[in-house]
Amino acid sequence: MSSLYGAGQANAAAPDIAPPQAEQATAAEAQPLDVSKDIEAYVREQYADEPILVDIARCESAFRQYGSGGKAIRGEANPADVGVMQINEKYHAAEAAKLGYDIYETKGNVAFAKHLYEKYGIEPWISSEKCWSSSGDLARK
Repeated sequence: MSSLYGAGQANAAAPDIAPPQAEQATAAEAQPLDVSKDIEAYVREQYADEPILVDIARCESAFRQYGSGGKAIRGEANPADVGVMQINEKYHAAEAAKLGYDIYETKGNVAFAKHLYEKYGIEPWISSEKCWSSSGDLARK
């Protein structure tokens, strides 16, 4: 997993994607919510102009923001890496919060990562390059 450098702006029109336990099931729902699929769709929408970020999200977290307990997932190699884009809280949590991004929820994590990409390119995720560089979407900065 990687350490990330920097902050970004969330898409106000985009719906927030809540952790699994926050989802309220209704009798009208025919199937349970597949949070991972919803997060993947959200990531693909937010990064439509930066397809390399979609591949990075796939490699970093398999499009997961939340673990079985409903908390943001942590990195295997570095437990300070958080969420779908594996933003390192040691380096970025304070800055992200100052800019209004909550890296522990999907929308904030994705938006902050976009800012990092705009500021630093692929460098924040270089440790997972072997995985995402083979995808073919190498629109690198």
